[in-house]
Formats: sequence, C-alpha cells, structure tokens
Amino acid sequence: MGNYGMMEKEEIFSKVLRAGRRTYFFDVRATKADDYYLTITESKKFTNDDGSYHYKKHKIYIYKEDFTEFKDILSEMTEYIIKEKGDEVISERHQKDFKKDYDTPAPDSATTATDESTSTESFTDIDFDDI
Repeated sequence: MGNYGMMEKEEIFSKVLRAGRRTYFFDVRATKADDYYLTITESKKFTNDDGSYHYKKHKIYIYKEDFTEFKDILSEMTEYIIKEKGDEVISERHQKDFKKDYDTPAPDSATTATDESTSTESFTDIDFDDI
C-alpha cells in the first residue's frame, strides 16, 4: 500500500503531446508540503547506427508563484512567432521541397546502360573470404 500511495501522489494529473521524434509530458506533482507544481519534460528519441535507440530528456519545473508570469510570457512569445512567421512549419515545407528535388532526377542526368557498365568496371570484385 505504501508504494501505491506514492505512485498515486506522483501521478496527480498528466497530459502527453506527441510531436514527431519529440514527446512532451506535462505532469502535476506534489511537494512534500502537499502543494502542487508543474513539470514539463521533453523527451527526444535518437536512433543509433545499430538500430537501437535511446531518449534524451530535459525537464523544467514551474511552481505556482510563477504561473501567471510564465503563462503571460509563453503567450506573448507564441503570439509573436505566429504573427511574424505564421503557423506554417517552415522546416516541414523545406524538407518536402528538398526531398522533391532529389527524388526526381534531372532530365539531363539520365543514366544509360553504357554509363552503368563503365561505372561498375572501376570496382574490384571482393570475396568476403579474402577479408
């Protein structure tokens, strides 16, 4: 029963925002004096070369006495960004344009059969037993 009471106290109220490789956790927690505060955790997934993955986490704590100013400044900053740059995500548009440029071969760079045979002749045939 002791562990259950601790878990229940830790998970007072939570919300999750999944955003691509990033996940944001908003958690209401309790102090030892049984007052509440907010934690915001950013968790970002990274994939290693071998296919395994790990997460990097960053956490901030916001206490009640800072809520009003924090909320006001967050609102001001997000409104400024939307006003100056709109709500379109530029990096996504840029990535789509970049991918489009490289998915479609240029008309003058078409490869012929003779080009392919010439390019492969420069490679040495290696047997894995030689290594």
